[in-house]
Amino acid sequence: MDETEFWEIIDSTREAAEGDPEEHADLLVERLTQLDPDSVLDFARHFEARYNRAYSWDLWGAAAVLLGGASDDAFDYFRCWLIAQGREVFEGAMHDPDSLAGLLDDFDEGLDGDGEDLGYAADEAYEQLTGVVTPDLGLPPQAAEPAGTPFGFDDDAALAERYPALWDRFGPV
Repeated sequence: MDETEFWEIIDSTREAAEGDPEEHADLLVERLTQLDPDSVLDFARHFEARYNRAYSWDLWGAAAVLLGGASDDAFDYFRCWLIAQGREVFEGAMHDPDSLAGLLDDFDEGLDGDGEDLGYAADEAYEQLTGVVTPDLGLPPQAAEPAGTPFGFDDDAALAERYPALWDRFGPV
């Protein structure tokens, strides 16, 4: 599976789910079980590589603005959700996290931002196809610390300065 096919699967299942992350995860599993196990592993590698790439302080700060704070787990699930938004949104956020303000049509804090189930879709599909758990994908592990320079997410003034577009659109009232 190449990168284009990976993103096509993400996009088609997201559109069918009409933006609902849980439905998206279900449709993604359903779609992946139509592939052979090696293709599912390829999909998992693409997903995991992007998940690890998104482990940065800058993106974590953007998640904190969107979610009204972001614990370790919340940021993990946010990264899964971000990948599920498609190539344009993902790459835009990787280049400039503040650009999410213009890339997201809307954002419902109660529904969006949590893609935990999406992160397990390839594993679930692989297990359904083979009856065994997903083997090691052969990728380097996630870095011990996020990329970039750490900063605190509890300083509203700093977040507003660092993410002006996100803060204007999604920050606290």
